[in-house]
Amino acid sequence: MKFRIEQLVQAALATLPADILPADIVRPVVDIDRTKDAAHGDFATNVALQLAKPARRNPRQLAQAILDALPASELIEKAEIAGPGFINFHLSAQAYQQELSRIFDLGPAYGYSKRGAGASTVVEFVSANPTGPLHVGHGRQAALGDALASLLQSQGYQVSREFYYNDAGVQIQNLAVSVQARARGIKPREPGWPEAAYNGEYIQDVADDFVAKKTVTALDGAAVKATGKVDDLEAVRRFAVAYLRHEQDVDLQKFGVRFDVYYLESSLYTESKVDTTVKALVASGKTYEKDGALWLHTTEYGDDKDRVMRKSDGTYTYFVPDVAYHVTKWQRGFRVAINVQGTDHHGTIARVRAGLQALDMGIPQGYPDYILHKMVRVMRGGEEVKISKRAGEYVTLRDLTEWVGRDAVRFFLISRRADSEFVFDVDLALSQSEENPVYYVQYAHARVCSVFRQLTEKGHVHDREVGERNVARLSEPHEKALIRRVTYYPELLENAARALEPHQLAHYLRDLAGDFHTYYNAHTFIVDDVGLRNARLNLVATTRQVLENGLKLLGVSAPERMEKVEKT
Repeated sequence: MKFRIEQLVQAALATLPADILPADIVRPVVDIDRTKDAAHGDFATNVALQLAKPARRNPRQLAQAILDALPASELIEKAEIAGPGFINFHLSAQAYQQELSRIFDLGPAYGYSKRGAGASTVVEFVSANPTGPLHVGHGRQAALGDALASLLQSQGYQVSREFYYNDAGVQIQNLAVSVQARARGIKPREPGWPEAAYNGEYIQDVADDFVAKKTVTALDGAAVKATGKVDDLEAVRRFAVAYLRHEQDVDLQKFGVRFDVYYLESSLYTESKVDTTVKALVASGKTYEKDGALWLHTTEYGDDKDRVMRKSDGTYTYFVPDVAYHVTKWQRGFRVAINVQGTDHHGTIARVRAGLQALDMGIPQGYPDYILHKMVRVMRGGEEVKISKRAGEYVTLRDLTEWVGRDAVRFFLISRRADSEFVFDVDLALSQSEENPVYYVQYAHARVCSVFRQLTEKGHVHDREVGERNVARLSEPHEKALIRRVTYYPELLENAARALEPHQLAHYLRDLAGDFHTYYNAHTFIVDDVGLRNARLNLVATTRQVLENGLKLLGVSAPERMEKVEKT
């Protein structure tokens, strides 16, 4: 509907004579926005205010000229000037009937668009070190990244989900010596226990399976069979990495997250991509030698100081393989790249982007985009939970999912802006109340399903066509509010995808559920009046469809039955 009103306004502007709107004036983008107050109509535009100064016209007079030139449309019941020159549009009942019909016709595809024009896009998220179980921070990344990828796909982007495995470096070495120590019977805090070792009980599980010569397989890798040779640190390392990658795979699968690509950091070295990138940076003239180290002129690209690329001992700093990795993203054709990471990666942004710009490969400034999320605190029984029996030092994603279920974890972790700290209240996630957002939204869907079950029990059949002929009878305030909300869904998806903010969808679903529950509590749907009954059933059926569509994008189920007393 928004796009169609925009077309009408554009058509009106195109017909204005030069004495009202000179032809040499640069035409702004026509913004059509939802009004916050239904009393002011359904949509509004400020285009007359934008054009008034360059056209040297009074904005209200220009607004009137636009209204006079506006093509007749069955979609608009009334258009009027408000304030200093806004134009408010009141939609007709037929406009809403057509949009509700689109929901029926498109079903699961309602809200989808082709705005992304098939742009090749990679969303990298989770990207955990294979050194231990996934913690709740990884869970937040998984929920955010997967929902964002789904949002972008709904808007016509060609999306690949990617997991970057940090399977090289000091942390992997620490993992290997930790497992080796456990395999030798040494426990944390005992003599001989490595200083930088991992202390969680999961290390004992890895060691036991290594000694037992078991075989493990990560989703994208070959099977790794343990040799049982405790003194062979490389064999221990190889098995431990495969074991923990498999464990992470299991947790993510249970969480409903799948990846298209698993990219190993180690491959950047084995395939000489890091060396190639460093040589290209040196050849670009953007590096220099100082104190036995190789430096990059990152200050030329907005960093606060130049950064060391290769230390005096010959090893690379951590941002260098990141630059090489993002070069591969560009070379693989991804013109849109989005990284979902913790705020501890903030310092990497300027360095990675500087490295990519210095290579002069045609990579645009601001590539890649970053979504940085803050920490998650877990509360239970009014107290913060910090320890997991299995992980030892943090609450795992598996812990949280087992406590409250996948749906609650995913919805909760998406429901706040990524850059805000989040307190996950386990007791709230288990409650059956409107304060629990996932329960509140899912219960709205289940309530609609109950209405149609009771319709059948009472011997009635839903007639969509009868309902469409009677849409104008949906005149109650609660009905108008619900219609406005449910038909806002396509715009909401567009806005959330453009802003890279999945939490907008979670908020919308909460508001939609609230509007439906209010309507449900105030009105009876299965009434004797056939026209009114089917009009109301059309509205609640389209509400169900949008709830289901939105929950699916968030990776949350839409149950047809839930515990609580149901009514019609």
